[in-house]
Amino acid sequence: MSDQSVIHHVPLPEGSIQKQTTTMNLGPTHPATHGVFQNVVELDGETIVDTEQTVGYIHRAFEKLAERRPLYQVTPITDRLNYCSSPLNNMGWHTTCEKLLGIQTPKRVDYLRVIIMELARIADHLICNSIVGVDTGAYTGFLYVMQYRELIYEIYEEVCGSRLTTNIGRIGGFERNFNDIAFTKIEKFLKEYPLVLKEFENLFSRNRIFMDRTQGTGAISAERALAYSFTGPNLRAAGVDYDVRVAKPYSSYEDFQFDIPVGTTGDNYDRFMVRNGEMWQSLSIIEQAMQKLAQFKGTEADVYHADVPEYYLPEKKDVYTKMEALIWHFKIIMGEIEMPKGEVYHAVEGANGELGFYLISDGGRTPYRLHFRRPCFIYYQAYPELVKGAMLSDAIVTMSSLNLIAGELDA
Repeated sequence: MSDQSVIHHVPLPEGSIQKQTTTMNLGPTHPATHGVFQNVVELDGETIVDTEQTVGYIHRAFEKLAERRPLYQVTPITDRLNYCSSPLNNMGWHTTCEKLLGIQTPKRVDYLRVIIMELARIADHLICNSIVGVDTGAYTGFLYVMQYRELIYEIYEEVCGSRLTTNIGRIGGFERNFNDIAFTKIEKFLKEYPLVLKEFENLFSRNRIFMDRTQGTGAISAERALAYSFTGPNLRAAGVDYDVRVAKPYSSYEDFQFDIPVGTTGDNYDRFMVRNGEMWQSLSIIEQAMQKLAQFKGTEADVYHADVPEYYLPEKKDVYTKMEALIWHFKIIMGEIEMPKGEVYHAVEGANGELGFYLISDGGRTPYRLHFRRPCFIYYQAYPELVKGAMLSDAIVTMSSLNLIAGELDA
């Protein structure tokens, strides 16, 4: 007898069925999922046979929190939705409030908002596409473009003093005017980023490894995307040119000329290319907005908020020296101003798609009911359909190209 151990094979009972697949947890604390997502995956080798998602790991009850706060105190809550593009959430909430309150913002405020929203869109797409590159094995692109996300964050800092959870703007406009440093940094971004974006595209768009990993994976048809209520880049990648900025313009988007990039196959590659195309369009929109702002410089129209003392906090120096400003400050901070009764739905074109706010007011001091339409929550419902029959590695890339953000999904 040899030194090796003897292995005894115990025969299975007659009629029993041996399991041929493997059940595995993909997440919730896996670094490749880019968030707290759990997918219970059934694998046949490396091929996904079935999967079931679990949500709610970081649920923070945003909608219920909002129902206990005056309108202006809801803004910091929206920061924590898609934190890769917080200003878009902020502006979406402010324009929803203005729709309920009947506030008309000055053109200059609209153009300033457009600049911030498009910068946020670029920051979001920049992160998404560079992470898709990382998940296909290409780290260089991520490191190269991230310095320009930092430049966008520096612009945020000049406007509101914050970087990630921005709490930027106010109902009726902005807390403060854009200073010269902010405009200088915007001009620097417009000058330098196009060259970097072009080089980023050259790294990936015709890269054979990247194309093999993304083309034909995670695909969804236009019909299925519409059935799931897809919007944003993920819908446009499937060939549907729906964009809230065009379909239902807000913040004077009707004053701007831009194209809507669309794909054909709805796969990971098309989603990547659509987001790249949208960054080029955002750069064009920002340039147009900067030109439009020039007409207001040095005039009485050089304002940064609407005249709505009931909802817009007065300047601090006025609070210290003027009784009227002190009274308004007290009433707004203490939530003593009742809203008009009404029911409104307003949406903006978020970086991930249609970001909507359904607000019901019963005339009280806080929302009676508030619902956030979070694009990520909708996309994640389609995730099992997109990855069934795919390789496990494809599932990671598909999750990245959908741009699933846990903070938005689990609101």
